[in-house]
Amino acid sequence: MTCERPAILYMHGLNSSPQSQKARQLMQAMERLGASDRLRVPALHHHPRQAIAQLEAGIAELGRPLLVGSSLGGYYATHLAERHGLKALLINPAVTPHRRFDGYLGPQTNLYTGEVWQLTDDHVAALAELEVAPPEDAERYQVWLQTGDETLDYRHAADFYRGCALRIQAGGDHGFQGFAERLPALLAFAGFDPACLAELDFSDS
Repeated sequence: MTCERPAILYMHGLNSSPQSQKARQLMQAMERLGASDRLRVPALHHHPRQAIAQLEAGIAELGRPLLVGSSLGGYYATHLAERHGLKALLINPAVTPHRRFDGYLGPQTNLYTGEVWQLTDDHVAALAELEVAPPEDAERYQVWLQTGDETLDYRHAADFYRGCALRIQAGGDHGFQGFAERLPALLAFAGFDPACLAELDFSDS
């Protein structure tokens, strides 16, 4: 069977990296599909303006990818989906993060690379520049939330994206437990033929 190979652009969260569990699981799934060249998982710069420039380059390279964003990456994905009319799948996304950094300015450490950087007022201002209204074209979005998210209150995202396809799961955590088992749904939303996914086992991704 010859399967179409849609493109995906994955956006990790604050102080995360392409080495995060979800990113690695998605990379493994795309490799099994023979579609590694259709996936980009950039190591995003900590400053929003530079991160958006990286993501714009990814979109230009891939054409019209599905945007997949986790946490702060979900905020970036929403901005870019609205700017370019793209589909987006958001995983425990941050909503208006620029309003939630009180008391957090100062040194930050990337959990994967060990890089230490300074969260400044300019970072917050740059995030504010990316704010958009709640999506009107709800069919372009899927929003996956777990109520046990210890970092973000899932209710903020449930309210902001209330017109979209919401998948709210009890329990879980900010990293989104059970992501590997839901990869077929993500890949189908990206445009892969479900028949091409049926014989692949994602449970051990």
